Amino acid sequence: MTQRRSTAPNPPGPPIAVGALYCWDRVANGERARTGTHAVSENRKDPRVDVVISGSSGLIGSRLGPALARAGHRPIRLVRRKPKPGADEIEWLPDGGHIDAASLEGVDAVVHLAGAGIGDKRWNDSYKRLLVTSRTEPTALLAKTLASLSKPPSVLLSGSAIGYYGDRDDEVLSESSESGSGFLPELVRQWEAATEPAAAAGIRTTHLRTGIVLSATGGALGKMLPLFRFGLGGRFASGRQYMSWITVDDEVAAIEFLLGSDVAGPVNLTSPNPVTNATFTDTLGSVLGRPTVLPVPAFGPKLVLGADMAQALLFDSQRVHPDALTEAGYGFHHAELVDGLRAVLAEDG
Repeated sequence: MTQRRSTAPNPPGPPIAVGALYCWDRVANGERARTGTHAVSENRKDPRVDVVISGSSGLIGSRLGPALARAGHRPIRLVRRKPKPGADEIEWLPDGGHIDAASLEGVDAVVHLAGAGIGDKRWNDSYKRLLVTSRTEPTALLAKTLASLSKPPSVLLSGSAIGYYGDRDDEVLSESSESGSGFLPELVRQWEAATEPAAAAGIRTTHLRTGIVLSATGGALGKMLPLFRFGLGGRFASGRQYMSWITVDDEVAAIEFLLGSDVAGPVNLTSPNPVTNATFTDTLGSVLGRPTVLPVPAFGPKLVLGADMAQALLFDSQRVHPDALTEAGYGFHHAELVDGLRAVLAEDG
């Protein structure tokens, strides 16, 4: 399927456009919009959209479901157990190659976020294999199942990561940039390729190349905060490596926006203003009112985490810009790091 980006105007209001799967008119070209295999229904009166979510208990998924519900939509969780009576849940057991396909018939959209945590454990050979298989195998199962449905969803938004680009110094990276070399770029290439059956079946397929998601209660920032609050935070090595970040609020809002857009293919979910590690460190220290004078030499994290993991997560440089997202008309809530940090820390109380 040809992958394209929308140049049509976005509807008024906030960047939560899930209802647009059914109600937008593309006045720019005089045609009624089509999303994936389903035309927008001219007479549909129910604006509620059924959105299936995998990884719904994770950092992003646990916020996406409630956000969709607040917007009047119906989030449906993929769960690795029998669904609870009356709950909006669908069973899947990706390790065993099982999913309740009949319950997926007629859903409107799927957001696939499942995968073992990149930073949860030291990268030995066994955990590296798990990082790959926990992404590629569930993604392939889901994509093949969606492609086989008689009433498939209009859109599949599938998790991905800016690790696709590898270590690129200060090169400005967009969705059209080539992939890098190393473990993470290879992992992401396989991860994205696993969605091909869905795209080939005419389902609009979008890869969510997510950067460092800022949340006070999880992710990289959640792990940094205790040290910084004690005044023990500092830049990593030279601090010249770029960090491409996004607040968890923007991550969720951007996913909602993409559900109602016609953007397909890779989309960088990062702020338009990536910063160096030194700038990130100074800004976080300033927001917290704590000193950041203790640099962390490279050998420390490499000793604790292992060389591969520390290099990829702490020292690789990725200066990523969200061209596809901004060209489609998304407006960031937190485009500047200082505003983003203040927002996520305020939520932490």
